[in-house]
Amino acid sequence: MIHAALTQIDATPVNDQPGRQAIVWPQGGEHALTISDAVRRCRWMAQEINATSFAVFLAPLMQERAKLVPCLDSDHPGAGFAKSVTGNIEHLVRHVRTSTEPLWWSEGPQSPAAQRLGALCWVTQIEPIIAGTSGIAFPVHAERNQCGLVVFAGPCTNIDQNLLFEVHSKCFSLFSEVTRLRPASASLTRAMTRRELECLKLTANGYTSEEIARILKLSVHTTNQYLTQSAQKLNAVSRTQAVAKALRLGLIE
Repeated sequence: MIHAALTQIDATPVNDQPGRQAIVWPQGGEHALTISDAVRRCRWMAQEINATSFAVFLAPLMQERAKLVPCLDSDHPGAGFAKSVTGNIEHLVRHVRTSTEPLWWSEGPQSPAAQRLGALCWVTQIEPIIAGTSGIAFPVHAERNQCGLVVFAGPCTNIDQNLLFEVHSKCFSLFSEVTRLRPASASLTRAMTRRELECLKLTANGYTSEEIARILKLSVHTTNQYLTQSAQKLNAVSRTQAVAKALRLGLIE
């Protein structure tokens, strides 16, 4: 039943509940979804559950360490809210990679959100990932083994069991569209070798080819070859642009 609820994704919510406003989501066809469209969808979902902030993250499968890469958030075009997500990121990423069970947290056991979210079935309580607030996070998966997290937060976050499945379905649909806007992040993560990422990271830290070769115990020729391959895979015209793209995609830090 849970699987069916998550796979029956409707991009055009129907006003079948009193007091809920009908929302027509941007449709496909000739007009492809944009980041602005995705932000609007998130804003509508946030309104449905009385959340004040939201963020969408990628959780790349191949990383030097577990991390969440912000795609968009409620401070669009900035990423202010996404930066406030802290807590046990490694635990979050492990969960996202292996499960679609939603996660919730609250600012305290007596808070209104704790009473409401704690009554839901098929959700797990975690330590707060955003200080001083309550919220819910939906793990999502898409094509090409891409996975991520859609986070909603606010002191009055409120969602019932039926709406839980509905919003989660919308999050799956949204994430699928967002990953099409950023197809490089997951595919490149798998395509880049460990040595290529190491060379890029050291370049980002200001080391020259000669210094990188000495650190990694490689020849200068091999080091330059790794950097050239990295630039080609990232469709960059120089190693500087390759570093910038790798940082933006979360491939290196």
